[in-house]
Amino acid sequence: MIQLIELRKDFDDKKVLKGITTVFEAGKTNLIIGQSGSGKTVLMKCIVGLFAPTSGKIVYDGRDIVRMSKKERVMLRREMGMIFQSAALFDSLTVEENVMFPLDMFSNESYKERLRRARFCLDRVNLSDAGHKYPGEISGGMQKRVAIARAIALKPRYLFCDEPNSGLDPKTSLVIDELIHSITQEYGTTTIINTHDMNSVMGIGEHILYIYEGHREWEGSKEEVMSAENERLNSFIFASDLFRKIKESQSE
Repeated sequence: MIQLIELRKDFDDKKVLKGITTVFEAGKTNLIIGQSGSGKTVLMKCIVGLFAPTSGKIVYDGRDIVRMSKKERVMLRREMGMIFQSAALFDSLTVEENVMFPLDMFSNESYKERLRRARFCLDRVNLSDAGHKYPGEISGGMQKRVAIARAIALKPRYLFCDEPNSGLDPKTSLVIDELIHSITQEYGTTTIINTHDMNSVMGIGEHILYIYEGHREWEGSKEEVMSAENERLNSFIFASDLFRKIKESQSE
C-alpha cells in the first residue's frame, strides 16, 4: 500500500501538485488519469522518488520516502519494478539478458538461479521461446512483455507503469493490460499505472484517480465511473463517441 498525504510540488512559482491525498492499495490496479499538463507525470515521479515534493508525505507500507536517507531509498527501490512508456530494453542484450539485468545488478543468487528466474518470468509473459532473440527482432508488443518480465524479476512489492500501452494496437493493449492485472493479483503488488488509455480504465481500473490541474478531482472504480456526476471527469472519459454511447445506453 502507498499513501499520499497532502502531497504538493512546486516548480518556482508554478504549483503543479496541490495537496493530493489518496491511497493506492496492494493487489489492485491503481490508475492515474488526467489531461496532458494535469500533473500526473509529476505525481508519478514524486511517488517513485525522482522528484522531491515541496511538502506532504509518500508512505510505503508505513515508510515515508520523503524522510528516508539516501541508503534507505536505494533499498526501497529494490522493491520497485518499473515499466516505461518505451520498453527501454538494451538493444545489445538478448531478451533473456535484458530480463536478467536487474538480477545481475541486485541479486546475490548464483548465475544458475538468476537464469532460472529470468526464464520463469519470460514464461509468465508467454515468451519462453524468445529468450535468445534481440529486441530489434521482436514486435513492439513482445518488447512490452519483455519489459514486464524484467520488471517482475526481483519480485517487486510495488509496480509502476508509465503509459504501458503507448504505441500498441488495441488487441495488444488488452494483452498487456491483462498481464499487468493478473501479475498484480498473483503477487499482491501495489500497482500504479499512468495512462491515457480509456480501454485500460474500463478494463482493469479497480481504483482510478483523476487529476485535474494538480488536484484530486475524483476517484473511484471503473464501475463508479459510469455513474459519476463529475462534469470534468465525464468530459474527459466520454470524449470519444464509443464511451459516450456506452454511458448513454446504460442510463436508458
